[in-house]
Amino acid sequence: MLAALPIPLLIIVAILALYLFNSIKILRDYERAVIFRLGRALSVPKGPGIILVFRPFDQMIRISLRQEVLEVPPQDVITRDNVTIKVNAVVTLYVVDPNLAAIKVVNYIYQTSQFAQTTLRSVLGEVELDELLSHREKLNLRIQSIIDQRTEPFGVKVASVEVKQVDLPEQMLRAMAKQAEAEREKRSKIINAEGEYSAAQRLVDAAKLLATEPITLQLRYLQTLTDIGVEKNTTVIFPLPIELLGLLNKLVAPGQGAPGQSTPESK
Repeated sequence: MLAALPIPLLIIVAILALYLFNSIKILRDYERAVIFRLGRALSVPKGPGIILVFRPFDQMIRISLRQEVLEVPPQDVITRDNVTIKVNAVVTLYVVDPNLAAIKVVNYIYQTSQFAQTTLRSVLGEVELDELLSHREKLNLRIQSIIDQRTEPFGVKVASVEVKQVDLPEQMLRAMAKQAEAEREKRSKIINAEGEYSAAQRLVDAAKLLATEPITLQLRYLQTLTDIGVEKNTTVIFPLPIELLGLLNKLVAPGQGAPGQSTPESK
């Protein structure tokens, strides 16, 4: 049937078939196509699947809906306590409105990157170094909220922001190491003092308990001798109670000599 058609008509049919075949576009499940028809964007993006793009009347821009990871380069930040640090971060984002992402900005990834750099410097410059190191999760949420508000007009959602690395000056690292060492030494001295206090308190309690029954001191002495005898020592230390010395002093009257010696008055 085609052979019966004139050659010019066959050429026109072949051109039309080739044009229609070239107009077929296949979009993946994570892609959307923003179609500009005679310069005006269609209200609803097309895809996924098979779509028709009739050039030159239609122009297509592919927009990916997948999450993209954007690494923020290291930024020089001066904290509120005047410490100069270098901080980099990772931003996770995705497109929620393909039409806005294609119309409102030239490159939404570059735009988000610039917003992330300026926001990172401004937010971290308002906090002290200790807060940056100890409350990083709260700062991440704050930075994410600020960037998300600025990217919402062009259809980009910021899923998360993570401060990746904080580079401190060498002098600050040494100062922090000294601070940590001093803190450890302080804890060690406090624990040692508490142990000494507890031991002294126990000794006071034991002395009060032994004072109620004097015989217990003698029993404790015998127990000590038993412990010494287990070790098979040849030397035994015999403690002489101070009370015994006081008793001997009372027995010897003041001014009297030892037995067998005469006093000056006897002479």
